[in-house]
Amino acid sequence: MPEERRTPSEDGEATESRYRPGYELVAEQLLGYIAEQGLRPGDRLPTEAGLADLLGASRNVTREAVKVLAAIGRLSVRRGAGIFVAQSPGGLADDQLAHFQPTSMEHVLMLLDYRSVIESETARRAATQATPIEVRAIRESASGSLDAGRADDIDSFAKADADFHDAVGAAAHNVFLRSSVGNVRRLAAQSDVLLFHGDAPGSLEVAGRQHVAIAEAIAGGEPERAAQLMTEHIATTQHQFERRIRDRLFNVAGRSETAPQPAPAPVRDAGAVNTSPPRTSAS
Repeated sequence: MPEERRTPSEDGEATESRYRPGYELVAEQLLGYIAEQGLRPGDRLPTEAGLADLLGASRNVTREAVKVLAAIGRLSVRRGAGIFVAQSPGGLADDQLAHFQPTSMEHVLMLLDYRSVIESETARRAATQATPIEVRAIRESASGSLDAGRADDIDSFAKADADFHDAVGAAAHNVFLRSSVGNVRRLAAQSDVLLFHGDAPGSLEVAGRQHVAIAEAIAGGEPERAAQLMTEHIATTQHQFERRIRDRLFNVAGRSETAPQPAPAPVRDAGAVNTSPPRTSAS
């Protein structure tokens, strides 16, 4: 199990954080290396042994880092061929997006700012264009997320959360907006995995209640209220990310790789990676 300790937050309250496992630190270094070298999707990386030497890490920890990055779609591991930079999430071709750093405060905040712009407009349009069937889908997924949040069921919440945001995107009747919502959430999922390790970053019940409020504004044909509630919803998510990244600053820097390492989040063998998105809980 990861080690935990109490650390002060900016508001003076004690918050619970944990030491970062070695594979996570190496994964972060590896993403930095890909960005610094300007590597593009399809480019081949050194072998595990070569990466271990390059990053100053053990081969075992490097292997786990590669598995995690493959699981979240940043690397492609092909048996007998090697390790490659994977295609960007959602088919995004822009080099800047291909080099998104999931644990960078700057990148995460830019991502959330973009998400706020896109999803608030999506909610606004859904409130004026949603059909009765689409409204029902939005309400049902919102209600499902609240039920899962009250039960603290992370897996059920994650599914209802994804269904809710996709349903709002569909109700906006604009394929580009809907695609943008999906792409930005796939990028955010990478930060969820590396920063939250499958844990809930905040209250799932609060997120579920926010979903229900947005759903009711859309159902009531209130575009400005729907947009404002969506903006507030994403601001809550931003606060959770900021707090988690801030807490990391209090962790012991450069934790020795020889210390016992907690087991990484379960992933498939690096040669047969599961290409489906990893479980996430942030909304």
